[in-house]
Amino acid sequence: MPSLFQRNRVIPLHLSFWCAYLSFFFYQVSTYQRGPEFNWDHVLKVVSIQVIFAALISYLNYFYLLPRFLAKKNVWLYVLEFSVPFALIMFARILLERYLAEEEHRRYQEFLYTSRYIVQILTTNLFIVIFVAMIRFAVDWFEFEAKQKTVENEKLTAELNFLKAQINPHFLFNTLNNLYYLAYTQSPNTTEVIAKLSQMMRYMIYDSNHPFVSLSKEIEYMQNYISLERLRLNNQIPIQFDIEGNADEASVVPLIFITFLENAFKHGLSTNYSGAWVNISIKLKGKECIYTVENSKVENTNGKNEKSGIGLQNVHRRLELSYPGRYTLKNEEGSNRYFVQLNITLS
Repeated sequence: MPSLFQRNRVIPLHLSFWCAYLSFFFYQVSTYQRGPEFNWDHVLKVVSIQVIFAALISYLNYFYLLPRFLAKKNVWLYVLEFSVPFALIMFARILLERYLAEEEHRRYQEFLYTSRYIVQILTTNLFIVIFVAMIRFAVDWFEFEAKQKTVENEKLTAELNFLKAQINPHFLFNTLNNLYYLAYTQSPNTTEVIAKLSQMMRYMIYDSNHPFVSLSKEIEYMQNYISLERLRLNNQIPIQFDIEGNADEASVVPLIFITFLENAFKHGLSTNYSGAWVNISIKLKGKECIYTVENSKVENTNGKNEKSGIGLQNVHRRLELSYPGRYTLKNEEGSNRYFVQLNITLS
């Protein structure tokens, strides 16, 4: 359908060219014929012959010869295939105009047998053929660009869907670990965790399938996640979540913030560390969204470095695909804290 629409848009371009050329040629012939011998029938006859034969060779080249050339990529074969019908059609056009020339236009009849007339006919029609051919090249180029863009968009969409699909099991893995811990310790909060998890799954399955979601829904999803972590940690760790600005009027790519939040709880908090804390904030300033996560740093006592997993790699790639050139990401690691700040220019 888009290709058909693009082709139909070329028709007015062809019509505009022929109308412009017809007007110019009509004016040229009528000016040449002006005087006591001026005859409207003769002018219309000359103009009709020129336009019909010019269109004949132009569209023979447009619809048949050029596609053959583009398929075979043989320049000399194309020159041969074009020269023969061009010469025959121009020869027939000259003979027809000489045959139909009225005897009373002596001066014009003499002009039809001059070399100047033949050169003028050949160069004029060759120019028209080239111009019409350029329209085809322009159309093919725009269609190629449109197809390339469509393929690129499809690839980006598929990659985004793949990255998002990886986020879901990553989140489930972390949350099920929390749920297992609560069930193992026979915590009375287990049923509440299941309810919260159900709300989050509903968001992940339905709302996150859209390219953009309301920032308020994304924040609600994050608040549910924080609630789960508070239950797991028995509310022993101070967690602060500040929001500035009207989140209902802003839209964001779904599940773009959760990875940084997960990492804060996974790598920065521990019930065995009394000084653990986490601060999260989202600030809206016009189209600018500033998201910060700051948390305590738990000392690694086992001497092994934990793998960061696929989460951070995915979020970096999703930011590149969804907000190219419209985001900045800053990471800082101190002796006792981690700090992440993500600035996004919302559309």
